[in-house]
Amino acid sequence: MKYFLLRGLALMFSLVVGMYLTVFIAGMGGYVDKIQEAQIREQVGLQVLGDPAFKQLPPSEQRRIIDERVELERQRLGLDTPFIRRSVGYLVRALGLDLGRAKIITSDSGSKEVRLILLERLPSTLVLFSTANLLLFFATLFLGLYLSRRYGSIADRLSVALAPLSAAPGWFYGIILILIFAAMLKVLPFGGMVDAPPPDTTLGYALSVGKHMILPVLAMFVSGFFISVYSRRTFFLIFSSEDHVELGRAKGVPNRALERRYILRPTLPTIITQFALMLIVMWMGAIILETVFNWPGLGSLYYSAIQQFEIAVILGETVIYAYLLALTLFLLDIVYAIVDPRVKVGAGAPT
Repeated sequence: MKYFLLRGLALMFSLVVGMYLTVFIAGMGGYVDKIQEAQIREQVGLQVLGDPAFKQLPPSEQRRIIDERVELERQRLGLDTPFIRRSVGYLVRALGLDLGRAKIITSDSGSKEVRLILLERLPSTLVLFSTANLLLFFATLFLGLYLSRRYGSIADRLSVALAPLSAAPGWFYGIILILIFAAMLKVLPFGGMVDAPPPDTTLGYALSVGKHMILPVLAMFVSGFFISVYSRRTFFLIFSSEDHVELGRAKGVPNRALERRYILRPTLPTIITQFALMLIVMWMGAIILETVFNWPGLGSLYYSAIQQFEIAVILGETVIYAYLLALTLFLLDIVYAIVDPRVKVGAGAPT
């Protein structure tokens, strides 16, 4: 219990430090405030100078009115408070999951609540990335195990030769797939999540979403497939050469039981870690890939927030990700103690 308590406190400390650094970097140390003030002054100036009621006033009076309105807007947005004090306020509210309000970006319903904006985009990201990552995870897991049984075969050598193809990111393959299947063959859509106008029936809507998912899912699958197969095949080969596996073979343990009890079970912590972290990554989405496919998820939202200096949205996504990551790491410590007999948690450090 003492170990888990200390582990939880360490993760919470890392969470606080990481979130504050995010706040500081997102605000560029206060430079974003200057950009916003310049935008405010430009907008107010255009409004005042374009208003016929103020055109006849002397330039000094016009400047005074502009300065007054700029100051009111600064106070409304909280820009009259020093950045350091506001950054600490951001951090405290974020730790309490008070994600605040956006300044420019709105949800489809017109709300500026960051929580609602994220909740609207979350299902799109989850349905796309859960499909792609789950297919990739289980396909490469079983194929890696299969190739580890056939070390040196043509399929094994081919997997090694094709591994460098995964050096390119998913969005790169996405552009190629769009050029082939959307631009040239015209059999799949260029992007988006559903046809316009959307189908009226539930089945038609689901089929439309599935059609739009084909290219982004395929792009992510191709991007990670070959290197994942190679790494898992190598991983299983290393464990297959352990002394306890050789002892099991010498005792006449059947191959299936040997894989299940002597190879897969010791690798469970690593497999569970990869699976858990994969689930966390799903929540964030891929910024460039969602932008390439015009997919309305958290990744494209994050990109839009960066472009518009929408700090509240950037922090909102980062806070959710940080909490999920910290919780996952904490739960993994508990899972390790359950699935791996080599991990013991007692009065001292794990052995």
